[in-house]
Amino acid sequence: MSMNDEIIDDTERDARVAEYKRAIEAIVLVAHDPVPHELLAQLLEQPTALVEQWCDELAQQYAHDRNGFEMKRVAGGVRYQTAPDLAAYVERFLLHDQRARLSGAALETLAIVAYKQPISRAQVAAIRGVDPDGVLRTLQARGYIDEIGRATSHDAGRGVGTSNGRCSAVGRRRHRARIGPTARIAR
Repeated sequence: MSMNDEIIDDTERDARVAEYKRAIEAIVLVAHDPVPHELLAQLLEQPTALVEQWCDELAQQYAHDRNGFEMKRVAGGVRYQTAPDLAAYVERFLLHDQRARLSGAALETLAIVAYKQPISRAQVAAIRGVDPDGVLRTLQARGYIDEIGRATSHDAGRGVGTSNGRCSAVGRRRHRARIGPTARIAR
């Protein structure tokens, strides 16, 4: 039964609208994709026009309160997204989280690159026995490795090596003598 089908006082109406808005917030929060107004209307058993109005009111309220998130109309529905003026903080958080955790495959690949640099993707694949492209893209996106020129072997084009920023953070520079089987460890 929609709110238009029965006569209720203003207090009851406000309480119901508040409950419907809370339900909209909860549904949109857990959804992976934008939630269509029509689906929200079905779930709330309310007219689509009212649901659209409530979503617009929520979006205006979030903007007025200068929250760190907004409700946006996207792809025929609504979703939450971070406020654009806070992108630098969100990016820093996401990059921190990414850099904090590397998979075993990523650590293995990074060790191979550090040991054999410059090394081609084909050489990494031959050593690891699997296609390294996804892991290498991840390491490059996170700033652990860079393309640094030609690999030493005849088999491939561009080589990869550890990035200067990452190497200096751990006390090693790419341009110092390459670590290899004949390198001596200073005591």
